[in-house]
Amino acid sequence: MRVVIADDEADVVAFLKSIVEELGHIAVSFADGNKLSQALMRETFDLVILDWNIPGKDGIDLLKWMQASLPEHPPVIMMTNRSAKKDISDALNAGADDYITKPEDRSVVAARINAMLRRNAGAGAFDAEAVYGKYHLNRLDQTVTLHGETITMTAKEFELADLFFRNADRTLSRNYIMETIWRTNAVLATRTLDMHISRVRAKLDLQPENGFRIFTVFGYGYRLETITTSN
Repeated sequence: MRVVIADDEADVVAFLKSIVEELGHIAVSFADGNKLSQALMRETFDLVILDWNIPGKDGIDLLKWMQASLPEHPPVIMMTNRSAKKDISDALNAGADDYITKPEDRSVVAARINAMLRRNAGAGAFDAEAVYGKYHLNRLDQTVTLHGETITMTAKEFELADLFFRNADRTLSRNYIMETIWRTNAVLATRTLDMHISRVRAKLDLQPENGFRIFTVFGYGYRLETITTSN
């Protein structure tokens, strides 16, 4: 998962980055609120850890902007040295999902990050097996079963399919997909991504009669849409 660290203090960024990476996620840092808002318009992230006093748009301004401007926005943990009751209530009322007062113990910060990511990952996202409509995913064997038949997939094809199902009806940017699956930048491997998308679409027979389709969002990325058919 991709986690934003929005703070202009280098030691705080290093502290949070080490936690995020130890948890197995990708950390992306911003020291300016305006640059973060620009990135949120064109990129997909799973969590934002936000300082109140970040330059440019400050934390509260960013929270209000996200609520007003982004149709899909990641959860936010406000992490700041402000500890007044009013500051906490103001941040939560502006859209923050959690609030951590600096400094905080490493284990507590890690636990709060994990809790927020799990809460927003969706039901079954971390289970060994999961069912999405007609599709049965076995994450241990990396197999997908449809209509009782097991579909042969490569490791990357399965990871990509799993990513889409876990994020059904959520638009994923090309960079997000590339960094999550291949740990690289989309610009360097555009054809690789497009080829794998095509293979997953064909192998899983992703079409309305099976309940899902992969939709291309021009200039941004892809979305696996849930298709509801009426009798």
